[in-house]
Amino acid sequence: MFPASIIPPEKLSVSRTSSTGNKLYKTKYYTQILDHFNFYPKSYHTFQQRYLVNDTYWGGAKKNAPIFVYTGNEGDIEWFAQNTGFLYETAPRFKALIVFIEHRFYGKSIPFGGNKDVAYSNASTLGYLSSTQALADYATLIIDLKQNLTATESPVVVFGGSYGGMLAAWFRLKYPHVAIGALASSSPILNFENLTSPNYIDADALGGWLSTAYVYTAMTDYPTPSNFLSPLPAYPVKQMCKAIDDPATGNNTFAKLYGAANVYYNYSGTATCFNLDDDSDPHGLGGWRWQACTEMILPTGANNEESIFPESEWHYNDSASSCKYAFDIEPRRNWITTEFGGYDIQRVLKRFGSNIIFFNGLRDPWSGGGVLKNISSTIVAIVAKEGAHHVDLRFSTKEDPEWLKHVRKQEVNIIQGWISRYYHDLAHLSV
Repeated sequence: MFPASIIPPEKLSVSRTSSTGNKLYKTKYYTQILDHFNFYPKSYHTFQQRYLVNDTYWGGAKKNAPIFVYTGNEGDIEWFAQNTGFLYETAPRFKALIVFIEHRFYGKSIPFGGNKDVAYSNASTLGYLSSTQALADYATLIIDLKQNLTATESPVVVFGGSYGGMLAAWFRLKYPHVAIGALASSSPILNFENLTSPNYIDADALGGWLSTAYVYTAMTDYPTPSNFLSPLPAYPVKQMCKAIDDPATGNNTFAKLYGAANVYYNYSGTATCFNLDDDSDPHGLGGWRWQACTEMILPTGANNEESIFPESEWHYNDSASSCKYAFDIEPRRNWITTEFGGYDIQRVLKRFGSNIIFFNGLRDPWSGGGVLKNISSTIVAIVAKEGAHHVDLRFSTKEDPEWLKHVRKQEVNIIQGWISRYYHDLAHLSV
């Protein structure tokens, strides 16, 4: 097998690039290596990794114009590309090329011949799904892309939200020679730690169904209507509270809970029945359970005295047992903290890192695991009291509040500083 490589534009066939039917991006594929860290014969097997490109605003290689790269997270990359307006709206100012790279094992970037059933069949195949492999994918693709565009001097800035934001920050730490800076939005990088009767099964299913609605609504409590995870109104948490307080429900707890969940699952009012066993995966999130079992060990719990959620205490052994049952593997409990730094990552970032923006909105339940204070003059925390899950990366609207406009302006100004310093160094530093 040959090493991974970008297929030069002039050699791209119809099967390698296609139009998406919209003007946001063109779809391309990259021949990616399966395993970056071993030298077994199987390591050199390849798969087709999808990436999306918008060159509408690019100033070109001759001008060393910037490249903005979104580090894809746990889902179909088109889902993120269609909900990350910040890149499209910022690119004209910088004359930047926009690239969204899909995370391996998600969307259409499936190894083993693109067969998801095979790729997800057991630990031997899923073993190639990890954050470190994904970061190496991004580095390899970016370097090859720049070479094929004759844009080796073009500065790269990486962007990401949630897990993708964690990847963006980690990418800047691990591959500082590839990206000059990172915008990590709503990335909880501090959140890591150094048989029942049918009735109980039904109760567990119902509890999980309700919790999903409440958690995702809290995450996407945007100040404007959205359609990211589900069609929702502006400030959907307020709508949930109204449903709970609706006098028509009286003291019927189940009616109140249903009314609140209905905001998330059926705000359009078109659904007449809900299937709690629906295991459809419209956004291609299936691989996340594997990652949550192997390396992304994110302790979560709830205190019913301070929230709508029932009391839930996280126990590692329970999680490990569940993962052993599902995949017959043992979680690497401390791998992320070993690879990237856990709570001590603040010290790591201060000593070895630079040029990272951490945005967090305090309406987002994940903000508790985010960086909420500046770590250094170049590792900056932007915190919005009314902000939700990576709201800063969404398309702007006329209804955007002033605080959100200010957040985006801050981010753009910081990125401008990175790029200006890069060009200054490029012009004045000799090898």
